[in-house]
Amino acid sequence: MTVTAIVPARDEAANIVDCLESLSWADRRVVYLDDRTTDRTAALARQAGAEVICGTFEHFAQFHNDAMDAVVADWIFFVDADERATPALAQEIRAVTAEDRAEVLWWVPRHNYIFGRLTLGAGWYPDYQARLLLKGRIQWERPVHEVAVADGPEGRLAQPLIHYNYEDLPDFIARQEGYTDYDAGQLFDRGLRPRLYTPYTQAVRHFWWRLVTLGGLRDGLHGLRMSLLMAYYEAIKYRKLARMWRESN
Repeated sequence: MTVTAIVPARDEAANIVDCLESLSWADRRVVYLDDRTTDRTAALARQAGAEVICGTFEHFAQFHNDAMDAVVADWIFFVDADERATPALAQEIRAVTAEDRAEVLWWVPRHNYIFGRLTLGAGWYPDYQARLLLKGRIQWERPVHEVAVADGPEGRLAQPLIHYNYEDLPDFIARQEGYTDYDAGQLFDRGLRPRLYTPYTQAVRHFWWRLVTLGGLRDGLHGLRMSLLMAYYEAIKYRKLARMWRESN
């Protein structure tokens, strides 16, 4: 059984070479390139020995489904450009794909480096992601925060991907603005109408959940900061939701 590593990418010249080097053990490496890319991602990927396939981006689930359809493979291992596969993870993937097992989808934990620091609390670990898929048995759904739906048993690997997440505070803010737009829209479509106090109560609840329940305390001041930031954007999400209801009237 062969393993094809697919890296969905848009403007990832800064990351693509290191990512592909961490995937040198795979039988085939494919960069599935967003056709909106304007930098040297494609040229760098080819220089690194990877195949480049260009696809049209409508939303994340569609992009992942199209990437799977574009390759002939037994197993597909999805890796984002800002992630790195360790030798230990590669060995584990080789082992489970070589065995006669029932699982058609394997979830992979991640070590998230946020602002350059490994973050194990506040919900950032184990952060399981659906990444190792038996071709033909998985379908991706949902436009943002895409979800892999399997038609068979699922398993969890032990070795983590390395994820260089949120380079700095401006990067964090920019992405959270996008996520909260989407999440507020989902709540609006479900008919959830917030009260005047909802952003504040949700922020407090979320802060406690991140800091205490999910162990943000284990990361010290860094964990406190991440819990505060996530709580703030929880409040922003509900403020955006309230604005949607005001504008709809």
